[in-house]
Amino acid sequence: MTQHVGELTPPVRLMLTPGPSSIDPRVYRAMATPLVGHMDPWFKGCMDETQILLRQIFQTENRITMPLSASGSGGIEAAVLNTLEEGDEAIVAVNGVFSERMYEIATRASSNVIKVEAPYGKPVDVEDVRRAGKGKKIKIIGFAHGETSTGVITGIDSYRKVADELGALLIVDTVASLAAVPIDVDKQRVDICFSGSQKAISAPPGMSPITVSPAAEEIFRKRKTKVQSWYFDLTTAMNYWGKDRLYHHTPPISLIFALREAMRLVVEEGLEARWERHRVNQLALIAGLEAMGLDLLVKNPADRLPTVTAVMIPGGVDDAKVRNQLLDEFNIEIAGGFGPVKGKIWRVGLMGYCSQKPFVLLFLSALEKCLLDQGFRMANGAGAAAAIRSYSQVETAAAVSR
Repeated sequence: MTQHVGELTPPVRLMLTPGPSSIDPRVYRAMATPLVGHMDPWFKGCMDETQILLRQIFQTENRITMPLSASGSGGIEAAVLNTLEEGDEAIVAVNGVFSERMYEIATRASSNVIKVEAPYGKPVDVEDVRRAGKGKKIKIIGFAHGETSTGVITGIDSYRKVADELGALLIVDTVASLAAVPIDVDKQRVDICFSGSQKAISAPPGMSPITVSPAAEEIFRKRKTKVQSWYFDLTTAMNYWGKDRLYHHTPPISLIFALREAMRLVVEEGLEARWERHRVNQLALIAGLEAMGLDLLVKNPADRLPTVTAVMIPGGVDDAKVRNQLLDEFNIEIAGGFGPVKGKIWRVGLMGYCSQKPFVLLFLSALEKCLLDQGFRMANGAGAAAAIRSYSQVETAAAVSR
């Protein structure tokens, strides 16, 4: 029996998740433009512009700088598989689901991978990494700058120092931080840095920007064996994104259009202004959550990732009911927890386009309604009022500094 399938009409959501984030209408318009061939001369110019914008956002002059046709997990795969061969020694700092994923991928490339761990909600102590690598020939050190599963940020500079001491390449996952948190690939000497299009850049999912230092390129050239993955072999993929534009695969052209436009908007706003916007909006969100009587997973303010805030679910409150009510009543989507923190936290994303004052105030008011409906008590309007005070303090301080 033939079943009728109607026109595609997805709901309009405010996606306050750890990714994907809602996107600017101008990015939607870019996706709706005419399709061209991936070897079309005009599209090759579009590729040049995409790489120019990527280098500005990564703050790098690296030759290998391109968007992979993959999610952020593809970025992990490319970064690890291109550097490691069987027998190589590596260290991966693990403090959540996505840094654990980097470790898992590394173990498939080499049998000598050291996992250095920290509890969910904390960064891995760089001193533990230093001790783990002492006396060993470490080829790479990898970690998540922003751990999406817990909302923890880890500083890059101290890891670079340890990588220098151990003679290792530094691989940094910036999927949840690029375009929202200060990152300077060249000044901080990150050897391989990758991200995802759907987070703070605010483009659709499906692209993983990546950049590779000359030192890492040299390691690629010295490999004794082929990269395990043909698709993620960066030396061949770069033949397409390099000056020769040799066919490698058919990329998602409309997604590249969208990524180009989203990055253009990042540069138009200015990196420093964008970093400050994310910082200010998270401060207001946290002020509101704490005024409502809610606790955060990440206790140390210095360890909090500006794009993802992990909120402890209070006792007696049903995780799924709150998230479903936010969807059904307010068209707001947030995320739950993974692994050890499943059912224990909500993850609220303020990424890119979604990091806006009106969205913060709307979410706090909507969450208050959902919590009150489950019997959780607080002063009426406490969250929004605290957020407004936070914004006022920032505005006052800015006016005084001028």
